[in-house]
Amino acid sequence: MGGLNIEHLAKMHVKCRGGCYPRSNVDRFAVPDDKVSWDVPYPQYSPLEFTAESVLAKPPWADPELNTGQLQPIWNDLDTTHGIDRRSHCHVYDVVNGRPRNPVGRTGLQGRGWLGRWGPNHAADPIVTRWKRTVSGAIQMKQPSGLPIMQFIAVQRHDTKEWAIPGGMVDPNERVTATLKREFGEEALNSLQLSDSEKHHLEVVMEKLFNSGDEVYRGYVDDPRNTDNSWMETVAVNFHDESGDSLGRFQLHAGSDAIGVQWIDISNTLCLYASHLTFLKEVAKRHSASW
Repeated sequence: MGGLNIEHLAKMHVKCRGGCYPRSNVDRFAVPDDKVSWDVPYPQYSPLEFTAESVLAKPPWADPELNTGQLQPIWNDLDTTHGIDRRSHCHVYDVVNGRPRNPVGRTGLQGRGWLGRWGPNHAADPIVTRWKRTVSGAIQMKQPSGLPIMQFIAVQRHDTKEWAIPGGMVDPNERVTATLKREFGEEALNSLQLSDSEKHHLEVVMEKLFNSGDEVYRGYVDDPRNTDNSWMETVAVNFHDESGDSLGRFQLHAGSDAIGVQWIDISNTLCLYASHLTFLKEVAKRHSASW
């Protein structure tokens, strides 16, 4: 990732380095800050290989192994045959020994881990926000800054128990805008369990709110599932309910992969999944909200 210094690379690669790989007993090979970049020689680097059994079972959302002859991907391009976008939001990534290489640097693990696609795994993160209000409806201010307090809808992940933005993976041939709406409905509003009349009401409300959004991030994500050959990228879009009359008053129900859902005050003290806190910082900045 040319142009980024060691300090920047180290900050982008925190949750996907060191320790044990999530939901496994596989330890990552140690990667010091100054060895993250592929441009820096690291002759001792010898990471283990790990791909979860559920991925190797060939579910619809996963690629086959590269050495089976079942996959002939066109790297850094749109696979129109299967509707899979293998382009990176970052830049053109290298392919070494027939495998795509993480554009940010070493992670201490080869293979795909829990990720389905070789190379970039594309996600979409809808950041739905509102102003925190008093009983009388006035916007609450944070002291001593005097800036308004913003809230966002967060879900608690089933796998790590961490709070996160209710996003998800982009399906084959699916537009990111559709993913944003679908994932929010499934994870934060449990839309899959609603009756037909409830779904219709939800669609009307969501259509109004999701009609326009502000893209706050597009690129690589410091996800704990990342490996040297598979990594997460996302498009994060803010949908702000200024008056609080849209989803701001809608009842939340955890669904899909979430075990909890609630409105949470945006703050720099939050501990969230992956790079989600970075996205919220940008949202707060654009709305001149407290941080």
